[in-house]
Amino acid sequence: MLTLEKKLVVDEAGDPTEVIISWKDFLIIEELLGLDLDKEAIDDLETARQDREKGNIDTYIDLDDIE
Repeated sequence: MLTLEKKLVVDEAGDPTEVIISWKDFLIIEELLGLDLDKEAIDDLETARQDREKGNIDTYIDLDDIE
C-alpha cells in the first residue's frame, strides 16, 4: 500500500483546497495510473483491448514467451 506524506492547504473556512505531495510520490502515482505512457504504448494497449473484446486469441502471447 502506498503511504503519502502530504501537506494540506485550506481556505479561510478550513476547507481543503489543495494537497502538496513530494515529487517522488507524484511520479509513483503517475506511473500507477499509466499517465507516463507514450503514444505507442497507449496505442498498443488499445489494440490489445480490442483484440480481447473480439476474442481474437491469435494475438495473445504465452506468459512463458515474455522475457
